[in-house]
Amino acid sequence: MPQTRFVTTLALFETFPRSVTRIASEPTDEPPTTFLKKLSAQHKFEDAITFCAYLLPRREAIWWACGCVRALLGDIAASRAGPIIAAEAWVYDPDDEHRRTALEIGKQGDSNDPLSWLALGAGWSGGALLAHPQLLVPVPAYMTPRAARTAILLSARIFKPEQYTARMQACIVDGIKLAETGL
Repeated sequence: MPQTRFVTTLALFETFPRSVTRIASEPTDEPPTTFLKKLSAQHKFEDAITFCAYLLPRREAIWWACGCVRALLGDIAASRAGPIIAAEAWVYDPDDEHRRTALEIGKQGDSNDPLSWLALGAGWSGGALLAHPQLLVPVPAYMTPRAARTAILLSARIFKPEQYTARMQACIVDGIKLAETGL
C-alpha cells in the first residue's frame, strides 16, 4: 500500500510551504514519486532528500532516514548508537513511551551528529512541543521530516563528489520504494 500522503507534488508544496521553499524546481500536478525521480535524475540530491522526507508519513520518514544513515555511516560504534536505536524502537512500536525516550536521547545529543537528529525526529512525531497548564502546543508537522532530512544530509557530508552521487541516489531509490510500497 502506498505510503504517500499526497496525490500531487503541488499538494505537498501547499501543505509545507515554508519547509520546501528551498527546492528549486516548481511544483507540478504530477505524482510525487515522478517528481522525486526527476530531481534525482537531475542530481538535485538535497532537493530530493528534502522532498522525500516530507512526502513520507512521519514513521516511514524516520525508518527511511535510519536506513540511509546506517548505509552512509557504515558501522556505528555501540557507544554512540543510542539515538538510532531509540529512533528504530519508536518505528517498531510507535507508542508515546518510545517517542518520549527518543526525544530525551535526542535532546541530550550533539546537534552536529546525524544520530541525534534521528532520535529527535522520532521524538517530534507527536506529543506537545510546549506543555503549559493553560496552553498545549502540539509539535508542528514539519519537525519530523526536517529532522530526517538533516540526519541524512549530515551523514552524506563525509563523501567526496564521486561517492556522493551514488550514495544519494541509493537513498532516494529507497525512499521512492518506501513511498510506493510502504513498510
